[in-house]
Amino acid sequence: MKRDLLTLDDLSPEEIRGLVRDALRIKRGDLDVSRAMAGKVLGMIFQKPSTRTRVSFEVAALQMGGHAIYMGWEQLQLARGETIADTARVLSRYLDVIVARVYSHGDLVELAKYATVPVINGLSNEYHPVQALSDLLTMYERFGRLEGLKLAFIGDGGSNVCHSLLLGCSKVGVNVSLGVPKRYMPDRGVLERAMRYARESGAEIAIHEDPREAVKGADVVYTDVFVSMGFESEGEERLKTFLPRYQVNRELLKHVGKEFAFMHCLPAHRGEEVTDEVIDGPESIVWDQAENRLHMQKAILRWILGQGGG
Repeated sequence: MKRDLLTLDDLSPEEIRGLVRDALRIKRGDLDVSRAMAGKVLGMIFQKPSTRTRVSFEVAALQMGGHAIYMGWEQLQLARGETIADTARVLSRYLDVIVARVYSHGDLVELAKYATVPVINGLSNEYHPVQALSDLLTMYERFGRLEGLKLAFIGDGGSNVCHSLLLGCSKVGVNVSLGVPKRYMPDRGVLERAMRYARESGAEIAIHEDPREAVKGADVVYTDVFVSMGFESEGEERLKTFLPRYQVNRELLKHVGKEFAFMHCLPAHRGEEVTDEVIDGPESIVWDQAENRLHMQKAILRWILGQGGG
């Protein structure tokens, strides 16, 4: 039976921890994956722009002995009306794994339904699981544990990154504190599932309208752009809501009250959700976080091809 990774609902807590451990072993050179994709081809269907997701998956496939093919949505017959189902059926005859980066999560679900090879969500409007897994790797690398850590997410609670962090953190015992405006709460269904996972793991989830309350005692302060891809038409309205109250700056970080690490999934809109002083400051582990996308993609590809791990 093929494996897909569309949301972190698809992974058990043990599988998430296993991927984190394997990715760290790959990064340290303790797990050799240089031939794990020998003779295999990764197909990458991208409807949205990308830096980290595209490059990390391409490099991962090459360094694992495989090959990667990038396919822009507009370059495929999808742009001329071919159905997602027909595209999935055909590409499954050529490829070993598909990564898709799309607007509608429903398109991704349909692709996975008709593909006979594994499908990985490289980002949709609702979820970004590969980012959240890399974030958990970065936290584990920094603190040596996940259970009992507190992550404070400041900004848009309905973003794909926040959704995936809620699901992933709650499964492995990371406490999550959101500092979000009432208008930008997480999706109710995502929040309900995260609350259920948190009860099972012992994690706590708290939601604050005041970002100063959200960051108190945090081990990690995390933010993302206020205007995500696909929501540009709401840009002016969003910035009026988020600025200046939800900007991660030195004044806000005074309320953490302890040593902490700063994380951002990138790209950053400096001067909006975060200041230069913070993202370039001593607490920032943003560049380690970005590098870890590569190591986690290798662990994910190895797992999804059924080679252990997770």
